[in-house]
Amino acid sequence: MFTLKEFLEKEVKPALGCTEPGAVALAVARACQEIKVKEEIDYIEVEVSDSVYKNGMDVGIPGTDGARGNAIAAVLGLICGKASYGLEVLRDCQKEDVLEAKKWIKDKRVSIICHPEKSGVYIHAAVFVKKQATICIIEGDHSNITMVSKNGKTIFEKKDFPNTKDKKESIQDMIGKLSYREVLSLVDDIDQDDVAYIMNGVKMNLKMAEYGLRDDTAAGAGFGKALKKIMKENKLEQELGYLIKSYSFAASDARMGGAFLPVMSSAGSGNHGITAIIPLAIVGRKKGRTDEEIARAIAISHLTTSYVKSKIGRLSPVCGCAVAAGSGAAAGLTYILEGNYEQAVLAVKTLLANTAGMVCDGAKESCALKVGTAAFEAYLSALFALDDKGIDSAQGVIDASIEVTVNNMGRVNCIGMKNMDSVIIDIMEERAETARKEYKENRISIGG
Repeated sequence: MFTLKEFLEKEVKPALGCTEPGAVALAVARACQEIKVKEEIDYIEVEVSDSVYKNGMDVGIPGTDGARGNAIAAVLGLICGKASYGLEVLRDCQKEDVLEAKKWIKDKRVSIICHPEKSGVYIHAAVFVKKQATICIIEGDHSNITMVSKNGKTIFEKKDFPNTKDKKESIQDMIGKLSYREVLSLVDDIDQDDVAYIMNGVKMNLKMAEYGLRDDTAAGAGFGKALKKIMKENKLEQELGYLIKSYSFAASDARMGGAFLPVMSSAGSGNHGITAIIPLAIVGRKKGRTDEEIARAIAISHLTTSYVKSKIGRLSPVCGCAVAAGSGAAAGLTYILEGNYEQAVLAVKTLLANTAGMVCDGAKESCALKVGTAAFEAYLSALFALDDKGIDSAQGVIDASIEVTVNNMGRVNCIGMKNMDSVIIDIMEERAETARKEYKENRISIGG
């Protein structure tokens, strides 16, 4: 068993930008630590799983004025990345670094390859100096470096990963073996240090939302600003649920657009962290709850998010924001509204009945829509549960038991949707190839 403090340390961390390209940058930065003179590096080659490839293709990279994708993240990992920063690896990124990174890409000195046999979190980053390679591998978790080698000689290796007899289970593995009630019981041991850490995450994520709501910022697709404007013009009732939705929209808008601000992640995802935290922070403040009451509910949200993720996987064909973090928010909101365990279970099952099967089609601007939807539906599910309404009986993928329900979600994701990522990647690559052809034809037509 593990403590709440250990859980928070492993599963709830600050992250700068989308965690998939962030992990790519981290792997490259760590490999580069073994190179004395970075200027001598000739080429970067990064192999990634289908999920990392998909999620990093179209998402904005913080501090790059709109640059997107795993390739620029990889090069920035070389130029300015610091592995010691973890998932904030690009914290020191400057404009001149971005210009240099774009030149690397133009000169075709970086390649991103989708490994057809890898899923979940997997990154194999190789940097080449005169045909000699330094390699860093990340797998299982976005910051979990399992191997570093130079010219075929192993410099670092996690002996207990992935399939040795003395393998240490991850916290997420352990969560998956517990009952839901056992998972939530960890909150009984919350202390003031935990409260302070959780409330720091509230501060971070609300700051991102407020950035996304500002009139003077370019924040993704701008759904948060648009909903705020609609409410201000009285075209939509200014109700708490829509306030939750506008803030959740805005935080994800800004993050997906590449805002140079960190968020507190949950279960390896910044957007999960937005979904798991912001609705509870807003409702808690509106209802006059203390920091300790808000932190306790958010801890429940994080624990529930990781409990669902233990079944559907770290990265998945279904939208983890809607399914996992939405479940977390539903449970936490029930508690912050003074509901009990049975009502929290009802809220989670109702939320899952609503969002099961929502597809993850990569990290990009439209993720804000799914984050906002998850946050709003979590609030509605909690309100239903407090009135003892919701999906409680066995129907569809929902079971009378919360444990079987979450297991069913894992089966839908891991078995029923196992080819979804490859289909989505094909669609995205076909679109990219069409755009490249149109660009070339246009240059020829104007004498380029």
